[in-house]
Amino acid sequence: MKRPLQGRYLKVAAAGESFRAFVPAPLPPLPAIEWTPELRARFDAGLVALGRLDAVTDLLPDAALILYSFVRKEAVLSSMIEGTQSSLADLLLFEVDEQPGVPVEDAREVSRYVAALEHGLKRLREDFPLSLRLLREVHAVLMGQGRGAHATPGEFRRSQVWIGGTRPGNAVFVPPPANELDDCLKHFERFLNDQPESTPPLVKAALAHVQFETIHPFLDGNGRVGRLLIALQLAADGLLSQPLLYLSLHFKQHRPTYYELLNRVRESGDWETWLEFFADAVVASATEALTSAKRLLELVAEDALRIEGLGRAAASALAVHRSLQRRPIASGASLMKATKLSAATVNKSLAKLESIGVVSELTRRQRGRVFSYARYIAILDEGMELPGARAA
Repeated sequence: MKRPLQGRYLKVAAAGESFRAFVPAPLPPLPAIEWTPELRARFDAGLVALGRLDAVTDLLPDAALILYSFVRKEAVLSSMIEGTQSSLADLLLFEVDEQPGVPVEDAREVSRYVAALEHGLKRLREDFPLSLRLLREVHAVLMGQGRGAHATPGEFRRSQVWIGGTRPGNAVFVPPPANELDDCLKHFERFLNDQPESTPPLVKAALAHVQFETIHPFLDGNGRVGRLLIALQLAADGLLSQPLLYLSLHFKQHRPTYYELLNRVRESGDWETWLEFFADAVVASATEALTSAKRLLELVAEDALRIEGLGRAAASALAVHRSLQRRPIASGASLMKATKLSAATVNKSLAKLESIGVVSELTRRQRGRVFSYARYIAILDEGMELPGARAA
């Protein structure tokens, strides 16, 4: 459908030059989305895929074991889109106070993404509404230290930002001026809460993501908060009881298309093509996540059978194995804390697990040794390769 510009351009003068900034029209789109049979079928497939993924939590002996790793996978992928070089292994090493294979600040940024998501989900479980205040809180956690500390964590911007280029005058896209933010965000918050009309949750998540990225309300961190918003929206509207979906994998794999479609919505009102892309991303990501979860369960069951063959050592080795499902890179000290076993028992269990090929030692040192559940991490790592990444 041919639509008029989905907003308006304002002529703005700053730093000795004039440029045009884009102010988006409130959601929902006008004219309304054209729901062709094909587009409707894609969203129906997305809902089915989400339902299957959500149902897997009922099949897991302990959903928290896989959830820990899936949340971190999404954090790494979303941060990769912004140029961060941390891998999943780097993040897990950082979390056990080991030096990652990248600058520590990269791993710290990904760790803050995890903390921001966990904070947002905790607030939703406390019946706090999905709101501008919650997004400011999430931004404060995400940007509260290190490289993000300059970006007024937890506060909406009071100055102009731009995307691409060295200044607004040669930028690829210029979001609304700061004095337009209050009005844009007021309408945005109302849309999140089904005003002026109710929107199906999955459609709402797709539309809200574009609108947030267009408004660009923070000085920095907008891309990551915009992707966090998808997880929070799906949780708030009851489509996923646990954040097992990592949409950033699809966005990363199709990054040029992702950015092109965001811009096409602004310029030509092509919401339908964006919605097709989003629905396909949900189907692909949910299907991949479900497949990964099942493969992890199969690996764990296979290894548990081998461990049971260890005789008297099996009980403590199984306890260590269970802990490694939650944190697949762990130190001896962290395993002692998680299992409540003595240092001697943990070390004997690790030696047994290493002898049957379940774990491998990463550090090769006398004290403070670190171990990896390598095959478990290999399943999680699929699709996450960094350009020029080192072999695991």
